[in-house]
Amino acid sequence: MHRRHRKLLGATAMLVFVIFYALVAMTLAQAKPLQDAPGEVQAIVYAILGLAWVLPLMPLIAWMERGRRDR
Repeated sequence: MHRRHRKLLGATAMLVFVIFYALVAMTLAQAKPLQDAPGEVQAIVYAILGLAWVLPLMPLIAWMERGRRDR
């Protein structure tokens, strides 16, 4: 598969994943136990939710970049 096709497929997959992840993160952020938690706990959870989407996408980004080079 050419690098250009790999990047198109990867970008589409990343967009779908980020939209789904954002919906899940918003649902978790609005959960009653989190809303009743102290401010420090909320800040930690929000920081984790804000950065956690990167970890599942790292292998996808690596896959998008490997392979033969287009000339």
